Amino acid sequence: MRLGYGRVSTRDQHLDAQHDALMAAGCEQVYVDVASGKLAARPELDKTLACLRKGDTLVITRLDRLGRSLSHLLEVSAELRERNVDLIVLQQQIDTSTAAGRMFFAVLGAVGEFERDLLSERTRDGLQAARARGRTGGRKSKLKPAHVQLARQMRDELDDDGRRRHTVQDIADEFDVSRGTIYRALNSAPRPR
Repeated sequence: MRLGYGRVSTRDQHLDAQHDALMAAGCEQVYVDVASGKLAARPELDKTLACLRKGDTLVITRLDRLGRSLSHLLEVSAELRERNVDLIVLQQQIDTSTAAGRMFFAVLGAVGEFERDLLSERTRDGLQAARARGRTGGRKSKLKPAHVQLARQMRDELDDDGRRRHTVQDIADEFDVSRGTIYRALNSAPRPR
């Protein structure tokens, strides 16, 4: 079975050209999303993929109609390959049932993997350079060191019966932060000597 999928990015674009091209390519059914290419939610694409069975063919007019990014395109093509579903891209003349079409997607996959590796490498290099300059990752603490010391003193203060005078919630309310912030501050601050 041949199923077609089309997408237009705004409501004022017309999908007639895509629909006609997909029907002319022999699609028995055509699904169309009206959504930006960047949006993750594409209900009609999900329906299309759910309908495809082993030996079926998905037909699209252009590659950019299928994937919102290179990684998403590779993810969808890997799913199709895994399920033994062929992909035909009309305008780029790609047909994964042929050796040339399979080679094209293998090259695309290699480029995507290279892109991910480069991004990962750049991230590691950036973190290493930041650490060398004494910077660490994460959000800055809401409490200054003096506040942490005061919070610790409040926590250690005892009443006449030997019980803690202030609960963690009391301390959090005093500094207008969450209890979790107080717990993290109390557990990470070095104890005075």
